[in-house]
Amino acid sequence: MSLNAVPAAPTATPAASKTARFRQMLASAELEFIMEAHNGLSARIVEETGFAGIWASGLSISSALGVRDNNEASWTQVLEVLEFMADATTIPILLDGDTGYGNFNNMRRLVSKLCARGVAGVCIEDKLFPKTNSFIGSAQPLADIDEFCGKIKAGKDSQLDDDFQIVARVEALISGWGLDEALRRAEAYREAGADAILMHSKIAVPDEILAFMKEWGDRGPVVIVPTMYYATPADVFREAGVSLIIWANHNMRAAMAAMRDVSREIYETESLVGVEHKIPTVKEVFQLAGNDELAEAEGRYLPNQGAGHGAVVLAASRGAALGALTADRPKCMIPVRGTPLLARQVDMLRAAGIDEVSIVTGWAADAIDVAKVAKVHNADFENSSEAHSLHLAADKLTGPTVVSYGDILIRDYMLDALLRAEGDIVVMADALWRDRAQSADGLVRDLVVADRPFTTDFLDDTPARLVEAGDHVDRDTATGEWVGVLKLSEAGARAIAETLAAMAADGTLGEADIPVLLNRALQAGHEVRVQYVTGQWLDIDDALDLARAGELL
Repeated sequence: MSLNAVPAAPTATPAASKTARFRQMLASAELEFIMEAHNGLSARIVEETGFAGIWASGLSISSALGVRDNNEASWTQVLEVLEFMADATTIPILLDGDTGYGNFNNMRRLVSKLCARGVAGVCIEDKLFPKTNSFIGSAQPLADIDEFCGKIKAGKDSQLDDDFQIVARVEALISGWGLDEALRRAEAYREAGADAILMHSKIAVPDEILAFMKEWGDRGPVVIVPTMYYATPADVFREAGVSLIIWANHNMRAAMAAMRDVSREIYETESLVGVEHKIPTVKEVFQLAGNDELAEAEGRYLPNQGAGHGAVVLAASRGAALGALTADRPKCMIPVRGTPLLARQVDMLRAAGIDEVSIVTGWAADAIDVAKVAKVHNADFENSSEAHSLHLAADKLTGPTVVSYGDILIRDYMLDALLRAEGDIVVMADALWRDRAQSADGLVRDLVVADRPFTTDFLDDTPARLVEAGDHVDRDTATGEWVGVLKLSEAGARAIAETLAAMAADGTLGEADIPVLLNRALQAGHEVRVQYVTGQWLDIDDALDLARAGELL
């Protein structure tokens, strides 16, 4: 809609396009606001905050790319950033298009590309290419009026969406050319087809803007950027008839301040202790990035890696270090953020397609309340071992099986990676175990040695094979810590069942933990592979672990 057209009555609906909603914002009788963003993350934050639109600031995008606001970032580089912003949000974006990145021909290509990406509009300013930021220097030269009008016309003729908006930014006040020149240019741009006028001023009071509004009347929508006259209440502009206010660069400036403070504190203290409580959690980053939607989509579109697998969860222990918390329940039933550990683990297994889950119970077995699981009771749990518990469930080892401790928390992607790993017996091991060993409790059990350490080379897919495992492993040669989860193919399940039977027959089963079982399997000639992970898991032994579990989730 051009400035000399009669504004359409607002007809916004939830289904209205981004361009239609932005056109309605400009035509609205109410004062509207849009907020600066400079990448997909900041754009999503702007929408999450409640703003109805986004200002894709040229200054902020350039700064985020580490270059000056002088068209040093090409228009295609800006377009790439915009594409991420548009994909990350559902609200309209108005691009700060500088001078249109060239002449009328560049403007034509720019508008068509913006329309194709769902950007709602572009604001162009009547200065020379390459642009100079309005707040640098004074008496900057302005574009020829006729040339700039031709650029506006070319843009309007090239838009692929009738609702796409072109905002013409007048720099006459910025350059000291006065109100009469500002009015003359604004009227010419309106006649050329601009959908709105952005009147810019860099003095510390709103006098120039208010004088323009008085003379301009109701000829069409006016947009302002009160960066310099920021102390003026919005009601002043509301009463003057301003259509849209742009908060132009404050997210970028806020990000700079926050990053400087955090970087300085970490540099000076060589620690994260002083900053972790001040900044968003990694979980909040995942939430903002839409990880929950991805997990839902994986459930719809990816084959269930665990289809055909069963699972045996070893959950017989009390967890005495948790004191009164486990007086009447095993530690696998301790809630973390309202959901018991075991329930979380069973939900994860089922999400991977593993429906047949068996729980080996012991302490307070009646307190294990998880739907649709089979239970195998270890009556001698206080005097027997993990391997003995698994032996009691040997009849479950008839096909592909996941074996897990009941007191661990791992990420969904770790289980997926384990299920995809090749090998008949595959154990999950944490390559960053030394970081864990240096934590507050320093507790590391069940170290493993593989024939090759973890590597970040994604092109190197040579499998790692277990050499030995257990508390006796030399810390200097260890390549990881067993996480407490292993995957068995049908052949692997049969091999483990046979090893358990052999240990029961020779009397070594009673006090054997799972690493001892793995070592016996190795001695019997079975290959055991290692699937490395890098942190992001917990075994819950005490109250400190419970606190960390809440943070992990």
